[in-house]
Amino acid sequence: MKLNLKNPIIFFDLETTGVNIVNDRIVEISIIKVMPNGEEIAKTRRINPEMHIPEESTAVHGITDEDVKDCPTFKQVAKSLADLFEGSDVAGFNSNRFDVPMLVEEFLRAGIDVNFSKKHFIDVQTIFHKLEKRTLEAAYKFYCDKDLKNAHSAEADTRATYEVLMAQLDRYPKELENDISFLSEFSSFNKNVDFAGRLVYDENGEEIINFGKYRGRKAREVLQSDPGYYGWIQGSDFPQDTKNCFARILVSMRQ
Repeated sequence: MKLNLKNPIIFFDLETTGVNIVNDRIVEISIIKVMPNGEEIAKTRRINPEMHIPEESTAVHGITDEDVKDCPTFKQVAKSLADLFEGSDVAGFNSNRFDVPMLVEEFLRAGIDVNFSKKHFIDVQTIFHKLEKRTLEAAYKFYCDKDLKNAHSAEADTRATYEVLMAQLDRYPKELENDISFLSEFSSFNKNVDFAGRLVYDENGEEIINFGKYRGRKAREVLQSDPGYYGWIQGSDFPQDTKNCFARILVSMRQ
């Protein structure tokens, strides 16, 4: 099976210091960029997170402070990474909930303005969970009939994710279309406004708060009825991308 592509698509996986997209940092990124003609460009790069890698994270991916002490920081490689993602759609495993929000935060911290708003995002895990409900190792065994060696290394997980999507298209020809727009829609549970999913669009395209005491309320109504809420968002431990989305809503209300 060959992906039917109009644009290049990037499969990617991150290894990080932890799972908090605000406070944790990337220590490794692996990318497979697939071109419409089937050509592949594969890159793996370790990143100095400029913070201690907790032992519990090292136990998962095997990367230590010593391994990355001489590696470039994310800010040093951000521009070249942004150029690589330019014009490409994006795919990963649990990427809509973690890898994409984490990557966006790193770009924002590095001062790189990357416009992800018009990309299609395919989360292979979501497709898998909707149709089979298991893990990446199980998905790889189920769809590809192979054991995933070196699981939780970014390179192995990225390659496995790419192969699983190919096999999913072969296995579910009636349920899945070999079309990036379809796969992006199928692998999304919500239509997120921000990449962390704190804001989602309803069926009318209105921004809806997706957490906390105002969950399910229109963001515009909340910002109007509770003026202090915006200040609380901006001063709290939310991803910068989420704060930016609230700011754009507030600005549009004042125009």
